[in-house]
Amino acid sequence: KLSDILCIFYVLGFLGSMFSFLQFLASPVVGGLSDVYGRKPIMLICLVGIASSYVLWALSKNFALFVLARVVGGISKGNVPILLRYMYPATADDTNPLLTYAALVGIAFSVGFIIGPVIGAMFARWSHGQSGDWFVVPALFALALSVLDILFVLIVFKETLAQEALGEKRAKSLAGSLSQAKAYINLPDIFRFRAVKNLPKSDLKELQRLGFIYFIYLFLYSGLEFTLTFLTHHTFNYTSMQQGWMFFVIGLTMALMQGSYVRRLPEHKIKHTAVLGLLLIVPAFICVGLASSPILLYIGLLLFAISTAMVVPCMMTLVSKLGSHDQKGTVMGIFRSLGALARAVGPIIASIAFWSVGSTVTYLVGGFALFLPWIMLKKSKIA
Repeated sequence: KLSDILCIFYVLGFLGSMFSFLQFLASPVVGGLSDVYGRKPIMLICLVGIASSYVLWALSKNFALFVLARVVGGISKGNVPILLRYMYPATADDTNPLLTYAALVGIAFSVGFIIGPVIGAMFARWSHGQSGDWFVVPALFALALSVLDILFVLIVFKETLAQEALGEKRAKSLAGSLSQAKAYINLPDIFRFRAVKNLPKSDLKELQRLGFIYFIYLFLYSGLEFTLTFLTHHTFNYTSMQQGWMFFVIGLTMALMQGSYVRRLPEHKIKHTAVLGLLLIVPAFICVGLASSPILLYIGLLLFAISTAMVVPCMMTLVSKLGSHDQKGTVMGIFRSLGALARAVGPIIASIAFWSVGSTVTYLVGGFALFLPWIMLKKSKIA
């Protein structure tokens, strides 16, 4: 029945949003714990949590247990900020370290975007000829990868907290560290960057403007990204394998752009590149929304991938210019929280719109709404 199909897609939107929302809540707490007890032990605890979520997935004989697996996985994925702190010292001596750092992070995610969907599509194709608890095999495959992650961190990673904090800035109490973490999940506080102290009023306004731009961009971006599978299946009758190859092309484009062009940008071109990226995603949404053939769809997806490769690392670099040296972590932490919140809200709103008013209206409205962050960034005084 159509009502049953729509119910399934609404649930998928809820699950996608729930996972990101749990990351939004967990990341500051995980970061606070790592400030007191060290990066490596908290990282290992999170990785064990991720492995446990795959065990629950393999054992899930009912939907409730599967949802519990997603909850455990979402909370455990709060370790991403710790990974980012590990990566930054490796690029600290470069001419433009923040941009290089942001581009490397983008490349890492893009490579995952290349490999992950293809593997998932292969399992989906394999599952068509299976019966019974076929989902146990992909769950065990994911579990094996997570165990390798644990072993890698256990053997290779070294504790970096002392070097990062230079001794005197290390958190002295768990209560104090977790109290500071509230600034990353209280909605009025994160949009106003209240945790950033002693900042000139003009700089604070620029920070709030950049945060709002980033939130709107990722809110609309994540909605399109999440509903692409609905669109390609519903409109173009794509199989899981075809969808996997589609995401492969998107990820490959982003990785090539960030690896060859974005990370080499001179400082005076960073804002210009971010503005151009925000402008490019407008026709990307329009092309996808109006697509009646794979050619127009892929033109839109190509613009979508190029825009993403340009906007995210450049926005991270721009926001890093604001705030004193000892508050860079706070600024970037709030900025990442806004991104996680946008990714939590975007998929469920986009899913509801997609199945209520249709893909064309959803993407066209989203595309024209993206003129707002483009105009705001263009008028921004940050250089």
